[in-house]
Amino acid sequence: MKDEDSLSEKEKLQIKNIKNVSLKKISVSFDETHHLYQNSPLYPHRYLEVMSFHPPGVAAVLTSNGAYHINLEGKKIYDKEFNRVFGYYDGMATVVDSSGWYHIDLEGKALYEERYAWAGNFQEKRCPVRNEEGHYFHIKKNGTRAYEQNYKYAGDFRYRMAVVYKENGYATHIDKDGNLIHGKEFVELNVYHKGFAMAADEEGYFHIDKHGNSIYAHRFAAVEPFYNDFAFCQTKEGIRVIINQKGEIVHKIR
Repeated sequence: MKDEDSLSEKEKLQIKNIKNVSLKKISVSFDETHHLYQNSPLYPHRYLEVMSFHPPGVAAVLTSNGAYHINLEGKKIYDKEFNRVFGYYDGMATVVDSSGWYHIDLEGKALYEERYAWAGNFQEKRCPVRNEEGHYFHIKKNGTRAYEQNYKYAGDFRYRMAVVYKENGYATHIDKDGNLIHGKEFVELNVYHKGFAMAADEEGYFHIDKHGNSIYAHRFAAVEPFYNDFAFCQTKEGIRVIINQKGEIVHKIR
């Protein structure tokens, strides 16, 4: 671990001025052992692994003694260690210890009594979890279930909608209360981005609208989200192309 005596004057100045640090200007070092601010260490400590800073200015770190969260000075924000910790979202972080996966507040206190086999991060006040029986579903901030259904898989919410895979292996979209958005099922599905979602059926990949309808008839080997009205795709012949929202090829890459 690097001590303060070995730091340059520039590094010491950076550490002294951390109260003025913008989180957006903090980056993770190439070796992922510490954080940088304007290409200088944010603090003197070094860790086995660090993750990005999240509001209100805390980051997940891993040491040989355990995992916890630090502030901008590189100091622990609570007096606990876990097996694994992840970033804070809306003041809640996913942690893992011998009891299982769950969420804590900024003081390191558990937000609820339940423990899971896996837990994601809170997005739009919902979080996907997997219980010991292998069922996926979403929970609310107080730890209660957002709905009664169980799924084979459940993803993050975005624009109040999430992808879930049903017991039959097919995917669909649900809202924050577990209601079906369009009721249509797909072999593969992604979250909505600017009104459209990537989907796949037995014939290939394409884009759908919020009613679950394909916005064009063609099928591709792969598609990406629309970026300013156009999307990168790959045809079944292996040609990489750009399409418009009508599915028309407007540019060939290779």
